[in-house]
Amino acid sequence: MLRLTEVKLPLDHPESALKAAILKRLGIPEQELVGYSVARRGHDARKRDAIMFIYTLDAEVKNQAAILKRLKNDKHLSLTPDTRYHFVTQAPANLASRPVVIGTGPAGLFAGLILAQSGFRPIILERGKSVRERTKDTFGLWRQGKLDPESNVQFGEGGAGTFSDGKLHSQIKDPGHRGRKVLEEFVAAGAPEEILYVSKPHIGTFRLVSMVEKMRATIQALGGEIRFQSRVDDIDIDHGQVRGVVLAGGERIAADHVVLAVGHSARDTFQMLYQRGVYIEAKPFSIGFRIEHPQSLIDRCRFGEQAGNPLLGAADYKLVHHCANGRSVYSFCMCPGGTVVAAASEPGRVVTNGMSQYSRSERNANSGIVVGITPEDFPGGPLAGIEFQRQWETRAFELGGRNYQAPGQLVGDFLAGKPSTALGSIQPSYTPGVHLTDLSTALPDYAIAAIREALPAFDRQIKGFAMHDAVLTGVETRTSSPVRIQRGDDGQSVNTRGLYPAGEGAGYAGGILSAAVDGIRMAEAVATSMATDTRVH
Repeated sequence: MLRLTEVKLPLDHPESALKAAILKRLGIPEQELVGYSVARRGHDARKRDAIMFIYTLDAEVKNQAAILKRLKNDKHLSLTPDTRYHFVTQAPANLASRPVVIGTGPAGLFAGLILAQSGFRPIILERGKSVRERTKDTFGLWRQGKLDPESNVQFGEGGAGTFSDGKLHSQIKDPGHRGRKVLEEFVAAGAPEEILYVSKPHIGTFRLVSMVEKMRATIQALGGEIRFQSRVDDIDIDHGQVRGVVLAGGERIAADHVVLAVGHSARDTFQMLYQRGVYIEAKPFSIGFRIEHPQSLIDRCRFGEQAGNPLLGAADYKLVHHCANGRSVYSFCMCPGGTVVAAASEPGRVVTNGMSQYSRSERNANSGIVVGITPEDFPGGPLAGIEFQRQWETRAFELGGRNYQAPGQLVGDFLAGKPSTALGSIQPSYTPGVHLTDLSTALPDYAIAAIREALPAFDRQIKGFAMHDAVLTGVETRTSSPVRIQRGDDGQSVNTRGLYPAGEGAGYAGGILSAAVDGIRMAEAVATSMATDTRVH
């Protein structure tokens, strides 16, 4: 088939316009077009009075070779790539052992799925609960201020991405089209088919819950085993080779191949790995606040008169500012029509995150406004970033009143350097609630100074961004893992054979799609290694 890119059409175009655009671009009569499909659809809103859809279309035509020869200089015409997933190997008849996957976030879930589809019958261990039980525990924090350290936004089936906007786009390089495999598996599990072609696909929390359950059932039907409330407290390492894992209850599971997909908040696991001598290093991450505006303001600024057009949906944004003090401030995990959620996983600490449902129909838009930091900001060894996070999460707990309410401040007051005492026109969405205060001591001085400089700069891009009544909620500290568990080209830890660090917690992903892709890559590495293992039962 032929792939046509940069096909631009107005928002209100009829369905027939797609076919007409293909015929015009290729210069062929209708009878030579066998069929077509939409590979990608985005929009260009740079001109608010002339917003356009931008399509990538795949067309099946007669005389394909002749068309390619005639249009050889058209840089927007090529052959459609093969995006089908190709398994690297299948399990031999007599396996020496079963692989173990630790964690059921996107990386662990897809590592387990690929291994199961390849016949390796993985054992998947999750410290938290199944996704529906976990959802009840998460609501316990949001509605009653009761935190379960083992079942919350960070821990449990589906991982941290379950309580998010469900974004499924990434800027990672993906020459193997593993991302396409992720999207197709999500569609098979109940996601809307539009995620296969819209430029910024998302699912939303409630849909993710049922999808995760269906993927679990698929893994189990293929011989995989998933065990909840099975926290791995130790790893058995013999002369630099993994030999098994030890659960919190003392049970030992023998395994020579372990995929470590624990997420960015498994602080006790990072500590255990460090004590066992697994090579870990500190890495950069970001800290900041959540900010809330009326979604209608963002829609008007982005779409003008087209604000509210159902074809466009709720508008998003992506902002960055380089500050005079050398810091960079940027918007993170923007959630159109969403809510700010409590994302703590340890008692006595407050953490915020953002979440949207598929409809993105809540009144507020929110995003993290975060400042990049490096290990130079938290010297002290590979795990120093964890203690740095804890310091500011504890401070947020104190500022919020020590009851899991989050400290908050109006943007106007924050910029003026005075405490907030009353809300304005914007009602914050965070539950258990927001305690108004002065956020100037909620982050390091350099971060406060950077955010104060960035907000007026963002206002020049989105008029109203620094409006007085916009609400800041603290703190956002879990933007990415504070550590990286180094691995070699074969996917294994650089000093621990058989250990395959994967996903966001290991420092190799950021978001659902990139974590899932990384999980697939590690599953392929495990499968290749196990298929060449000559030992049998």
